[in-house]
Amino acid sequence: MSRARVARRIATAAAYGGGGVGLLGGAAVGLLMTEARLARRRVGDSDAVPPTADGLYGASLAHQGPGTQLGPLRLALLGDSTAAGLGVRRAGQTPGALLASGLAAVAERPVLLRNVAVPGARSEDLDRQVTELLGVADADTGGAGAPDVCVVIVGANDVTHRVPPARSVRLLSETVARLRTAGCEVVVGTCPDLGTIEPVAQPLRWIARRASRRLAAAQTIAVVELGGRTVSLGDLLGPEFEANPRELFGPDQYHPSAEGYATAAMAFLPTLCAALGLWPEDERPDAARREGILPVDRAAVVAAEEGGTEVTAVRGPWALLKHRRRRRLPEAEEALPAPPQEAGAPPPAP
Repeated sequence: MSRARVARRIATAAAYGGGGVGLLGGAAVGLLMTEARLARRRVGDSDAVPPTADGLYGASLAHQGPGTQLGPLRLALLGDSTAAGLGVRRAGQTPGALLASGLAAVAERPVLLRNVAVPGARSEDLDRQVTELLGVADADTGGAGAPDVCVVIVGANDVTHRVPPARSVRLLSETVARLRTAGCEVVVGTCPDLGTIEPVAQPLRWIARRASRRLAAAQTIAVVELGGRTVSLGDLLGPEFEANPRELFGPDQYHPSAEGYATAAMAFLPTLCAALGLWPEDERPDAARREGILPVDRAAVVAAEEGGTEVTAVRGPWALLKHRRRRRLPEAEEALPAPPQEAGAPPPAP
């Protein structure tokens, strides 16, 4: 069965509540679990807490840009440790701070960041994160104070905890649907290629790569068909990670370093801006850059194999596959604390 058909089967099973497509026979499970225990021992258990980067970025633009009278753009991050920025020491090194600073520079408008991502989170944790973010039990009520755009990064922990892929995709789909109903643009960073993690030995590395790419492709199909966009994290956004793992992974050789997060954010920012109509690049595919309009299933598989690839809906069963030009990010500034009403909290009592 082709990879595109497998991804479609997972996405379809997710939509109808099925269990998805299995990856391993019973004989391989024992070997896999042994290798997984060895990998966890090498990586170690981290009790580190990612830096808090919430706040207002680009405050100096408040009276300069043409759109500043509209107030700050609202950016939110949801998902796991990669979205949270685990592995770096300074708030300005987290992906949230990097994306907020970059978005402010492109939009010439302040950006208010809120990050509700939690290290170790799986797709089943997204519902709670959305509720926390919107401040309501159900996004159908309108989601007062909903962000303009949400970045969701999830999937790695689903693979390592052997969550059925159809269940992972269904939970992600529910999250995207809630956010879209609340009026948010949604950009999903699909499951990274866990086969790039150095402590993972063969044959677990091959199995992890196959499982994570399969999940990434199915995530892409579901997200795009709900009106969101995806960016393939692939081998953590680019061949730089395989070529320079000591430089681009953090001390645990599992989470990205500051340089790694910067590389990821540079690939993510163009799609984030395009979702808001801020990116000047032509939306038509450029054949010289290996872009094109493909069936959604096929585009999802191609994207899963190449980090930094964007997929967005065009019409019907077709999707646009883009390799957007990266731009170097401005150095992330220290965030100014957001006023309580801007952060979504109730205003202070008189």
